[in-house]
Amino acid sequence: MIHLTRAGVSLVLASLPAAGADDDSASGLPVVLHWGAALPPDEDVASLLALHTPGVPFSALDRPRLRGVVGETVSGFTGTPGLSGHRVPGSVAPRLRSWTWTSYDDDAGDGVRLVSRDDEAGWEVGVDLRLTVEGLVEMRTTVTNTGAGELVLGQVRNALPVAARATELLDLTGRWTRERAPQRGPWRVGSHLREARHGRTGHDATLLLAAGTPGFGFGHGEVWATHVAWSGDHAAYAERTVAGECLLGGGELLAEGEVVLAPGASYASPALVGSYAADGLDGVSTRLHGWVRRTRPLTRPRPVLVNTWEATYFDHDLAGLTALADAAAAVGAERFVLDDGWFRGRRDDRAGLGDWTVDRDVWPQGLHPLIEHVHRAGLDFGLWVEPEMVNVDSDLVREHPGWVLRGRPSALPDEWRHQQVLDLRHPGAYAHVRDALVALLDEYPIAFLKWDHNRDLVDVGAAVHEQTAAFYALLDELHLAHPDVEIESCASGGGRIDLGVLARTDRVWTSDTIDAVERQRIQRWTSLLVPLERLGAHVGGPVAHTTGRRHTVAFRAATALLGHLGIEWDVRTLEPAQRDELAGWVRLHQQLRPLLASGRLVRGDHPDPAVVTTGVVAPDRSEAWYVVAMVDSTLTEGPAPITLPGLDPARRYVVRDATPPGEQATGFIGTSWLGDAAGHTASGAALGALGVRMPVLLPETARVLHVRA
Repeated sequence: MIHLTRAGVSLVLASLPAAGADDDSASGLPVVLHWGAALPPDEDVASLLALHTPGVPFSALDRPRLRGVVGETVSGFTGTPGLSGHRVPGSVAPRLRSWTWTSYDDDAGDGVRLVSRDDEAGWEVGVDLRLTVEGLVEMRTTVTNTGAGELVLGQVRNALPVAARATELLDLTGRWTRERAPQRGPWRVGSHLREARHGRTGHDATLLLAAGTPGFGFGHGEVWATHVAWSGDHAAYAERTVAGECLLGGGELLAEGEVVLAPGASYASPALVGSYAADGLDGVSTRLHGWVRRTRPLTRPRPVLVNTWEATYFDHDLAGLTALADAAAAVGAERFVLDDGWFRGRRDDRAGLGDWTVDRDVWPQGLHPLIEHVHRAGLDFGLWVEPEMVNVDSDLVREHPGWVLRGRPSALPDEWRHQQVLDLRHPGAYAHVRDALVALLDEYPIAFLKWDHNRDLVDVGAAVHEQTAAFYALLDELHLAHPDVEIESCASGGGRIDLGVLARTDRVWTSDTIDAVERQRIQRWTSLLVPLERLGAHVGGPVAHTTGRRHTVAFRAATALLGHLGIEWDVRTLEPAQRDELAGWVRLHQQLRPLLASGRLVRGDHPDPAVVTTGVVAPDRSEAWYVVAMVDSTLTEGPAPITLPGLDPARRYVVRDATPPGEQATGFIGTSWLGDAAGHTASGAALGALGVRMPVLLPETARVLHVRA
């Protein structure tokens, strides 16, 4: 029996004597008795097991039944099975009765490894449960074929129990340029299942599947949430069984015959990561953000970048791009990213993918003149790549047509954005793209790769598992060869955002839309999982290219302020007043960005959906910054008071308006305390409970508040 406790969370495991065991001391079925709020360290686990062993209902097995760490149908569990598969030839479902328990602890947390085998069925199953230093649960299952013939895996699912008082569910859906849209409702008996079959995480990915007490929000209510840390096809589910179990689970979604284990071979599932908080979704995010920051720490401040895509598209020439770099430096940018169009044959999106060498027709001296100019302007240099994709119109495909990923030999998959997928399972294809990228990084001083992935994997057969593993291996090899190069995960915007890719990259491109209204919502919900300093958040041009909306500089910049700030705008075209205003926002971001990389994200709950409050609070709660945005007209004449969460109730704070001057400086009617430069003083208790009343703000405007103890 094991009680793990860290950071206000307990994970309690006990062993239920196996059916048919000779005595009660036999190592039987491991069960998770509790995942949630911390229990006293001296809790009597044996008594808890006795208190939580159910009775025997009528018309049921003649013994008490608890779901084990693996949901086994052969033991009477009628919910989603933890394991499925069949053997060639013949098949016997595994029955896991006797388990070995091995405890361990290290700098990452405390854990237990549970192992059982069924020699008759030819399965060995290992379950690893770790409670991390952040209070997260990581759960993985490994299956080894111990039989004589091949074992064809069906599905391997991990699941964690949730308290029955969690009666509401929240998950996310979406589409291209409308990622991470929340949906919530009651948690009924049965299964709520979300399956993703995109070959990548997907714009409609669940991200987190959360269960909570009625009415839970960002700052209140108990919440349990899980995430499948995998960048390919996956499933997530919430299940209430007729026996009374409440479970959140998921795993990789395997195609028929995708994983076939030879005798002695093993399959390891991606981690199911669970986050519990007693104080709402912000608490859930705090644990997840801490995990990302610990497992892939940043080594330098996030440089403000200018990306060329919406400024130049495929129109590349040295004079225009050096002028863009100079204009970027003038507003305070620190990184210049050359987007699509630099490589051989790439004048539009119909050709060139796969030929990762600089186009000498456009760049007769290579990229050296541009990079040298960028460095003289005081910026470092980044480059866009899409290594997993190819155009049929490319030298690569003409020379190696068999390197295109396909499900059938007779025809290519349907095209998507005029492109196909490079089969990274093929050793030659993998080596080609690896060597091409290493050669670029060897020749040029590239600080950053914008790594895109612009299509789903359609009609590729049972290839997603190995393709995803090859993508991970490719990132790992590049990091070994060039450990200082930062990488962004971009997949036609936010189509590949998960803990699997965050463990190997330094930021994500949140969405291909930089419409500030859409971004307020998208960034808010993406930040459930992703820390603010890793959210690519850009100031776009006056007219959003994906929606046609027009916004002021201030609203666009305020929306991007609390993220990894970038500019996706042809800054060569700025009038002097616009340049000065944008430069003021860049300076403000640079002032507060050390706090972004260490602070706690808070998101205000407000009764009016038009009001979106996002804040970051210093670890010692001595300082905080909040962006209050109006994404629509308010339901009332003025917005109801806006609370400022996360502060120390016992301390007093000065609150002032820190919005840079410019186009929006008088974006409200009449007078307001916002005009008082010295600010006003209130306790953290008052600011968290009473809040502040904002003036009548126009729709699609925002203000920045600075709070200091």
